[in-house]
Amino acid sequence: MLGVKRRTRRWVAIAVMGVAVLAAGLGILVPSIAYADEGCEVEYTVSSEWPGGFTANVAITNLGSAVSGWDLAWTFPNGQRVTQAWGAITTSSGDQVTATNESYNGSISSSGTVSFGFNGSWTGANEVPGSFTLNGTVCDGGVAEPTTPPETTPPPTGSVSAMETVAAMQPGWNLGNSLDSVGPDETAWGNPVITQALIENIADQGYNSIRIPVTWDDHQGGAPDYAVEGAYLDRVEEVVGWALDADLYVVLNIHHDSWIWIADMNSNRTVVEARYESIWNTLADRFRDASPKLLFESINEPQFNNVDDATAYALLDDLNVSFHEIVRGSGGGNADRVLILPTLHTNADQERLDALTETIEALDDPNLAATIHYYGFWPFSVNIAGYTTFDAEVQQDITDTFDRAYDEFVANGIPVLIGEYGLLGFDAHTGTIEQGEKLKFFEYAGYYANEKELTLQLWDNGQHLGRTSFQWSDPELFAMLDASVHGRSGTAETDQVFIAQSDAVTDETVQLNLNGTSFEGLHHGSTPLVEGTDYTVSGSTLTLKASKLTELLGDRSHGVRADLHAEFSQGAPWRISIVSYDTPTVSAASGSASSFAVPTAFNGDQLATMEAVYADGTPAGPQNWTSYKEFARAFGPDYTAGQISLTSDFFAEVNDGQKVTLTFHFWSGETVTYYVTESGGNVTGSLS
Repeated sequence: MLGVKRRTRRWVAIAVMGVAVLAAGLGILVPSIAYADEGCEVEYTVSSEWPGGFTANVAITNLGSAVSGWDLAWTFPNGQRVTQAWGAITTSSGDQVTATNESYNGSISSSGTVSFGFNGSWTGANEVPGSFTLNGTVCDGGVAEPTTPPETTPPPTGSVSAMETVAAMQPGWNLGNSLDSVGPDETAWGNPVITQALIENIADQGYNSIRIPVTWDDHQGGAPDYAVEGAYLDRVEEVVGWALDADLYVVLNIHHDSWIWIADMNSNRTVVEARYESIWNTLADRFRDASPKLLFESINEPQFNNVDDATAYALLDDLNVSFHEIVRGSGGGNADRVLILPTLHTNADQERLDALTETIEALDDPNLAATIHYYGFWPFSVNIAGYTTFDAEVQQDITDTFDRAYDEFVANGIPVLIGEYGLLGFDAHTGTIEQGEKLKFFEYAGYYANEKELTLQLWDNGQHLGRTSFQWSDPELFAMLDASVHGRSGTAETDQVFIAQSDAVTDETVQLNLNGTSFEGLHHGSTPLVEGTDYTVSGSTLTLKASKLTELLGDRSHGVRADLHAEFSQGAPWRISIVSYDTPTVSAASGSASSFAVPTAFNGDQLATMEAVYADGTPAGPQNWTSYKEFARAFGPDYTAGQISLTSDFFAEVNDGQKVTLTFHFWSGETVTYYVTESGGNVTGSLS
């Protein structure tokens, strides 16, 4: 799970791997606990599972009066063991486990929820526990009568600050490419109709906030009123209502209208202002009395055509000020609702931040938040120019960006919502960035955002969480996102050890990135490897012994022969794949520039990047400032079909009739050279 979820509704448990739902009566064993009619619910969810290991989340919902300390106990049914925990202190005696609150989460308000998570080990089966006890009382599904008179605690005075609101939204998720799609309805960009089950699943997965982008262009009438289509507004309200019912914080905005028509504000100011004000007047009126957990964002990624930056800053200031006046002027809950203002392009360059600060200072409103977006150091985020690894330069970009946002806003009492974050390469293919390098990016981004008190909302347009299956397409990514909310995870220089099929097997070393954790062991499936025999560890150097590698390689056929998992004192485990390979081979081919592919026997190896140059050494193809082309945009591997495709976009910018030398770089370190010549739309590929 990705954090504490508080909700007063009766929850529906929807999990990635498995769920147990139980009800518990609160016990009377801790003197500091205030007792009244007591009861609680316990949700035990296995969020990810791999051979021999799993990650679980336990959520306790208090149905009675507030408690100020808790112990939750259960018995594992299949000999499972907790290997590391966060959000609770766990002790074990055989199959018996007791989880005790940390100092910061011992209090659970009436109808409140607290959660903790852990990594565990299993063999044979991984069934969920059959029952729980809370403070010594067996779960019975009922509410017990009080045995001690309740203590009366006066309600807190004062409203929740904007800083506290945005902090409580961590972590967040984007409902991308649905209501923001450009077309007749929310399915126009290929996603299914939004369901209440999807929204509840987001809450049950541990997300605390949801950003609901909305594009209004196709649902707004003409002059002079520019009225918002009633049925569409009703549909938006329905989805927002589902999210609020799930006890999620919600961000509602104007989305792709930013580039569809608002971008022409400088040349079409009267119309743009009228349309913009009509939308916000409508939304302010419709949601005037909505929960304060609904936040408004003035506009997504604001941009303006054919203007310099100074003019763009002034135009954005006008929109933000107009938005603020409309919402605040509508009264009701909008009088102090948290409002989110973006920088130009939602960019974190210092000049952009400074311009937004001027607007915020002039508005002099304590219930404002700033928003930026972050998709990583650009060459790495799309895999171009040879930036295939999460190196020091890529990490420094995260550090610098988050530092600027903190120094400009958070340090001055203005909360920051990173309303979209991820990797740009995901738009082309989720495999654009190699798996281990991708995981290191999200591990550090999550950790450093927490360090700088920035709230992250993952951009997901359907490529991460299945909208109807509720399954994560990449469980390793979800496990790392989950762990990054709670602290750091150990990683390593690589998640692949390549051993050439024809070479003698020798010891292999892997440098661990401990990230403040300690290494606790290495597993192959459910089997722990033996330190000193199967591997050794010296400082941060893990050495895999030749004898064990020989066993794991087996007949040494090409491909992944074994997956090992390094476990650390906290965070997600780190997979290390043992790969048997030979140097890939390519074959001559001919075809059309619109669908040309290089026949390739990958022989267990994986493609990292591709260079393209003319005979004189100058870069060929698109983005010719670099010889290294963009992964999935100019080229891409198809391991099943046995080919490397070169796209029509690549050939569109190759000189007609001029031979191009391609160098394919593989993750094993091998390189393979190939030649292509395009003439009149026809391509010839050769080995010389």
